[in-house]
Amino acid sequence: MKKTILILFLIINLQGNAQQNILEKLLTENPEYFKHLTESPEKYRLQIVYTQINRDPKNIPSFTTYKYRANPEEYFYPASTVKLAGSVLALEKVNSLKKYGINKFSPMITLKNSLHQTAVNIDTTSESGLPSVAHYIKKILLVSDNDAYNRLYEFLGQKQFNEEMKSKRFEGVRFTHRLQIALSKEENQRTNSIKFLKSEDTSKVLWSQEEQVNASNIESEFPILLGKGVMNDTGIVENRPINFSQKNVFPISEQHEFLKRLIFPEAFTKEKQFNLTNDDYKFIYRYMSQYPTESKFPNYLNDTTIYSTYCKFLFYGSDKTKEPNSQIRIFNKVGDAYGFLLDNVYFVDFKNKVEFFISAVLLCNEDEIFNDDKYDYETIGFPFYKNLGKVIYEHELKREKKYLPELSKFKFDYNE
Repeated sequence: MKKTILILFLIINLQGNAQQNILEKLLTENPEYFKHLTESPEKYRLQIVYTQINRDPKNIPSFTTYKYRANPEEYFYPASTVKLAGSVLALEKVNSLKKYGINKFSPMITLKNSLHQTAVNIDTTSESGLPSVAHYIKKILLVSDNDAYNRLYEFLGQKQFNEEMKSKRFEGVRFTHRLQIALSKEENQRTNSIKFLKSEDTSKVLWSQEEQVNASNIESEFPILLGKGVMNDTGIVENRPINFSQKNVFPISEQHEFLKRLIFPEAFTKEKQFNLTNDDYKFIYRYMSQYPTESKFPNYLNDTTIYSTYCKFLFYGSDKTKEPNSQIRIFNKVGDAYGFLLDNVYFVDFKNKVEFFISAVLLCNEDEIFNDDKYDYETIGFPFYKNLGKVIYEHELKREKKYLPELSKFKFDYNE
């Protein structure tokens, strides 16, 4: 009997190890794409999480997740990936204000309370000419607009933003600042006052929020030092590491979990679901997967820096293809800053009934100098994501599934 138990234990362990190594196996089986990274993963701070999705007869998904060096203790700068959390939590907050007649399309005016703050009264890129939570989210999901995120950060308030993430059981997350603009720790703790107006009569204020101030210090207790040099404001490189202790933190496993809950709320308990309506989910899915060249408001057709597959790192890399694969849609949120390149993806091939999740980060900074804008996105980062997408996709095409997914939930007419 003991011998039988021992054999069963060994079989289970072998199966578990085989499962744990699938992602690593795919990386090592394709040395032409990944060997230079996997030989020095610490240098590139490479972390990947890959989730296979299987459906039951009722189309309910279940997940099998594989990780490569996903370590919450190994810091990376999350860049624009924080914007997806900001978008979802802003929608939740809007829903909590329904009793005032507010929805995501209601005009949202941002006021200025101090020298370092800026006000917003109009938005010429929106159909109404006015800013709103919905339009900010569009710009975030279509082209990763920084100002749009900052306005949602101000709407949420630093304290509430972090408390909401903690209440949803996301571990090791810290959102401390606006993006792209240099402000002190204290200035980022203070967020602008907000007014929501009635759409039909903008002279009427539906609800106001006073300036929010987070009195709690949420920066890291310890220095987070990376690199061997930092370029200062005068263009001189100082031979010292950069300190990220006051910067955002969003571990890759938590980003991956956030995306899974967003795409498949039905697979999670009520406590882990977001407080979003069905229309909210459709709204997010649409703009996560829409190409910016398909958008009317905002319209990016005259912007030479924007192309169809802009911000679709996984599978397309930096390819500026004018006609993306029509059977594939990528629901994602990317980030790039300080040499860190990230993507969080729910990948769908409608024709071949393929779906999977990938979240990844790597540092593209060979000279280890920060703030010099000499990062290796084109030579290291974008090829990595293109090849990773290709390898995982080809693996998923061959992977046997008992029940094929019904994916109509994720199909949209982007011409509407």
